[in-house]
Parts: sequence; C-alpha cells; structure tokens
Amino acid sequence: MKAAFSASAARRYPKPRSKRSIRSPSISACREPSEFTLTAIQWRQNQGGPKGLLSFIKDAGQRLFGHKEVEKAAADSSPNLDQLNAAAGEAILKYIQSQNLTATDLSVSFDGASGYVNVAGVAPDQATKEKILLCCGNVAGVAGVDDNMTVESSEPEAQYYTVVSGDMLSKISRDYYGDPNKYNTIFEANRPMLTHPDKIYPGQMLRIPAQA
Repeated sequence: MKAAFSASAARRYPKPRSKRSIRSPSISACREPSEFTLTAIQWRQNQGGPKGLLSFIKDAGQRLFGHKEVEKAAADSSPNLDQLNAAAGEAILKYIQSQNLTATDLSVSFDGASGYVNVAGVAPDQATKEKILLCCGNVAGVAGVDDNMTVESSEPEAQYYTVVSGDMLSKISRDYYGDPNKYNTIFEANRPMLTHPDKIYPGQMLRIPAQA
C-alpha cells in the first residue's frame, strides 16, 4: 500500500547534493508542531489520555485479526469476547516476533471494547521499544497503545508522524530535516516494519529520529 506517489522515482528521490549544499536546519526549525509531529509524551498529553497512552488511527494498519468480529462481540457482550481478545493479543505478539524485535518478559494484551493494546516488557534500547509500540499500534482495530514498557538504557525519544494522503518519505524528510535526500534516515528508523521507501500508507505512524 502506498500514500499516493508520483510516477517518477527520480523525482521522488533526487540525487544527493554536493557537500557544498546548504546545511540542513534542526527538526524544530524545519517544522511547526502539530498533531502529526509530536513526541510520544506530547501526543499522549494532547490526546487527554494518560502519559503511557499512544493514539493510533483505528481503521489503518496491518490486518492481523478479525477486528470487526471483536468489535461486534464487545458491543454484544458476547461470551467469547475474552477468547477473541486473547487471540488478537497473540496475533500482535507474533507480528512483533516476526519483525525480530525482542524484549525481556514481553507481554501483549488487547481489549476489544476500547480498541487498546497493553504492552509491557523491558526493551534493550529506546529504538526497539518504539518499534514494538508501532507494531502494536499500526494494526487495524487498534485505537491506542498503553505503553508499560521500560528500556535498559535511557535515550531520547524519537518524534512520531502520522502519514497523510500524498506523503512520500522524501517529502517527510524535507519537512523534518530540510533535505528530501535524507529520506533513508526515516526508512532505516522504521525497519524492518517498512520494507521499501515507497510502501507507506495514510494513517500509518512512523518514528522520526533526530539527525545524527
């Protein structure tokens, strides 16, 4: 799936400029804060939720389980809701594992009534933690992720960005870093979930690291 891209790959990802090109401004200088350009903590506070809650677009993302079935079961107070919730949590956990992302004592549970995922565990670093959160949230049927994870080594959080129609990584890179040619920084920061720079979609949340 793609967020509407131009036909020319060369136009999407122009050749890098020489080292004499203008120095890229900082992230804060490139883009005004908005609901799409917040750190995880700012996002949670702006949503009016608890500090550990990260909000996602519920209708976007990986189809890992029958979320409509879970929603209906929750609305009807079905006796098999617990079973469906458990199956959804297991599907998300398996997806995380399929991305070769590991954390000590990692646990994932899903609540169909709220659409929230609860994730806990100890990640080796901040990047791994954020990728696990994205694996939990970029799933159809998930409205939010309750982050109860910790990290072995404390590091600054990345910013998060929600893809909108018409976006390309080069465009996002230009907005954040002042240079479209730095799109690969964003691509690498979201691997292995992203398999190609073109394969992003509206509603997908990406992590945007600070420039090295």
